[in-house]
Amino acid sequence: MKIISSILLLFTTAILIAQKDIYESPKFDELSKNHKELAILPFFTLLDLKETLSKEEKKALEEKEGYAVQNALEIYFLQPKKKKKFTVDFQNTKNTNAILAQNNITYDNIDIYSIKDLCKLLNVDGIISGNTDLNILLSNGIPTEFSFMDYILGDANFGRIGIKISDGETGKLLWRYEKKINKKSGKNTQDLIDVMMKQATKKFPYDTERVRNSN
Repeated sequence: MKIISSILLLFTTAILIAQKDIYESPKFDELSKNHKELAILPFFTLLDLKETLSKEEKKALEEKEGYAVQNALEIYFLQPKKKKKFTVDFQNTKNTNAILAQNNITYDNIDIYSIKDLCKLLNVDGIISGNTDLNILLSNGIPTEFSFMDYILGDANFGRIGIKISDGETGKLLWRYEKKINKKSGKNTQDLIDVMMKQATKKFPYDTERVRNSN
């Protein structure tokens, strides 16, 4: 009985911790009621690798990781096999990136543009963006070997990822989800996105099942 109680306590604690990683604006319903399409931007990435890299090499790898997350999110939202339905559409990332490039907006300077400006340019109602802090190249895959010493030495964690949704009309933050990246996060970028979005699925604001249950 004590063992079962301990397991339930750990499970409840894990849920509470997970909930703290998710933020939703109290004005979400009001600000998003007319949302029909969102654009997914490449993610800002900060790499802290053990290897010694030149400034140019590090910059190129950070950009590669940022686009890898953008691509993984698009695949997640559009995969038919997941049988997930959303109340909004997602702009094709090739179109998103092409429009940005046509307006001289690059991975290096996109941060100087406001959410409102980007939404107007892309002709969407909101933006999905975020950031990753990594000490490995996630797109190359996460090491699958594991030992207890990994936790002792702190090698079990590979960084953190944050996903956020912002409203195009006001520029306000509507939703944010953050998660640590470790050996249980999946073997690569796509796995990571699949795992974390499954964990957040009941909290994802545009999920039709979640919307139905809240009404």
